[in-house]
Amino acid sequence: MRVAVILPAAGLGKRFAAAQSSASSGTKIERDLAGRPVFLRAIELFVRHPDVEQVILSVNPDSVEEFTFRWGDRLAIHNVTIVPGGRKERWETVMLAMRSVGGACTHVAVHDAARPLTSPALLERVFAAATTVGAVIPGLPVANTLKQIDNASDTTDIASKPADPLDAILGGSDRPAPQLKRIVRTVDRRSLYEVQTPQVFELSLLRRAYAQIESGALDATGVTDDASLVEAMSEPVFIVEGESTNFKITRPEDLTLASALLALRSKPDDRSARKKLFADADD
Repeated sequence: MRVAVILPAAGLGKRFAAAQSSASSGTKIERDLAGRPVFLRAIELFVRHPDVEQVILSVNPDSVEEFTFRWGDRLAIHNVTIVPGGRKERWETVMLAMRSVGGACTHVAVHDAARPLTSPALLERVFAAATTVGAVIPGLPVANTLKQIDNASDTTDIASKPADPLDAILGGSDRPAPQLKRIVRTVDRRSLYEVQTPQVFELSLLRRAYAQIESGALDATGVTDDASLVEAMSEPVFIVEGESTNFKITRPEDLTLASALLALRSKPDDRSARKKLFADADD
């Protein structure tokens, strides 16, 4: 198995940008995470893996030159190929990146550039499974209760509490009106999984999946991961156990949590430290 790793990084990170302070700058994948940008930490998960033949980073097509100027030297050390991604949808970015996959590759792994904490153990689980099945993704059983809402409902559709007579005297409440949505039902979560990356596919299978879009046989509107395209061909996709720490950095607080987790991982084990400290005495 020779794997080409594609890291889509062309998105604008709107949720992250909306939540961060106006004094902050740069896309979320370029934010510092324990001394290195987020995307570089994601790349480093793969560059030394014996099954990885090629790493492709697909960035905003309007910023390729600027991005390469800032990071090209560091990426060249890891032999990473920088290519322009899509302008609107994630699948466009992956489809364009697949054009750069080398002839020696047998598989493609698609991994979020904003998911930098994937453990070696998880990576091995996914890669090992990919040697026996054509499509495999990591995921976790949904742990929280899920509610389906009526998207058409809003605060104005919902009857409010009777007005407080004191409001007329005291000038009303200063509390902002909450944004409300009506719940339609509780969703059965027993067979639901939260999907992660890397998602690994036989190269020929993923090429067939994307050919559906190029030929017009599939409307890719709303497609958020590559496994969905394979499922649309009625091809089986399998799941292996993911990890709660393998989260995607979406908001500024995710970056804070990722920094804390990296600090914990780099902290030496107390027993190992004691063993090293007292090794001479033990001898």
